[in-house]
Amino acid sequence: MSDKKMVESITSMDEDFAKWYTDVVKRAELMDYSSVKGCMIFLPAGYALWENIQGLLDKRFKETGVENVYMPVFIPESLLQKEKDHVEGFAPEVAWVTEGGGEKLEEKMCVRPTSETLFCDLYKNIIHSYRDLPKIYNQWCSVVRWEKTTRPFLRSREFLWQEGHTMHETPEEAEERTVQMLNVYADFLKEDLAIPTIKGRKTDKEKFAGAVATYTIEAMMHDGKALQSGTSHNFGDGFAKAFEIEYTGRDNKQHNPFQTSWGLSTRLIGALIMVHGDDRGLVLPPHIAPTQVVIVPIRQQNDGVLDMCKKVADEYLAGLRVKVDDSERSPGFKFAEQEMRGFPVRIEIGPRDIENGECVVVRRDNYEKMKVKLSELGDYIPGLWIPYKAICTKERKSILRIPYMKRPIMKALRSL
Repeated sequence: MSDKKMVESITSMDEDFAKWYTDVVKRAELMDYSSVKGCMIFLPAGYALWENIQGLLDKRFKETGVENVYMPVFIPESLLQKEKDHVEGFAPEVAWVTEGGGEKLEEKMCVRPTSETLFCDLYKNIIHSYRDLPKIYNQWCSVVRWEKTTRPFLRSREFLWQEGHTMHETPEEAEERTVQMLNVYADFLKEDLAIPTIKGRKTDKEKFAGAVATYTIEAMMHDGKALQSGTSHNFGDGFAKAFEIEYTGRDNKQHNPFQTSWGLSTRLIGALIMVHGDDRGLVLPPHIAPTQVVIVPIRQQNDGVLDMCKKVADEYLAGLRVKVDDSERSPGFKFAEQEMRGFPVRIEIGPRDIENGECVVVRRDNYEKMKVKLSELGDYIPGLWIPYKAICTKERKSILRIPYMKRPIMKALRSL
């Protein structure tokens, strides 16, 4: 495909935003449709984004005392039924297993839509005293919800996510953790994904089934619509009472602990696409980009060109995620592909550049071109994004006025 056809194959977002989104997902080879109805296939480029998101977010979690666990994928019906509001809220989306090993099960089991009940069952067995609190657990897993309509990353019957579930001695501690994790999400989106969000509390009608309060962060898309990007729930002691979780308090009496739950999913990749992408394709924030820098050799058949490109990647840019595109394709095609896949920075190196001891650096976010000394690349490239900050505001109206397509996600706050 020529570089012109590559760009033309992406529908303009102003013409059809939904079609533009699907075109970008397919052209950038992030995800593919599966023969399993309602389920998607994460291709390497798409899954690499999730791996980077998971790594950065998991580090933030652990800095607040979170420990990772893993729970079963099946939930017995009797366990799910223990919290009435919870099961009623998920009933339309639950997938049930009724047979196993060729035999009908004595009790049908659902494939987890979420794991509150499993965590409560665990906490009932391991929480006995106030000394056992708090319990601050999280798991990275997949869940199943029987959606009728699907869209890549945004809605599918099986999706990847993390779900934190914590138990606390007092309602104040539970509320503090609920708000703390919402702020962890908001800071992560701002500092690593360059996505500004609006934080707020859902109405009683919209809150999570069984929750006392649900808090959310909403990211604004190119088309002016909000996308829920993370939620944090305060469950109070409702689940603890339903599951008979009790502990001996400091007063030597029996008490029910207070619970929180918080989650964020691969929907965030959809937000990344819709917040930062343009008509040429993806625009990836450098912190989570699988390839941060692509080096394109110019007249690579000339002696010394490929060697210099590899030297730049291995020595000058050591520690960054760098790719040398030495394929037998035209530079124009490689430029278009770099822009379509959203690599944050492109470096062009040809024979004349080598003679002058310099190269061309092109930013993906605003297409700015710069001549940079080869010997200075090691400081210059990280300087493009290490100090960058997202454009954020708490006022929804202000966010709606931001022309995202023209706003760089890498602020060049460097001193040269």
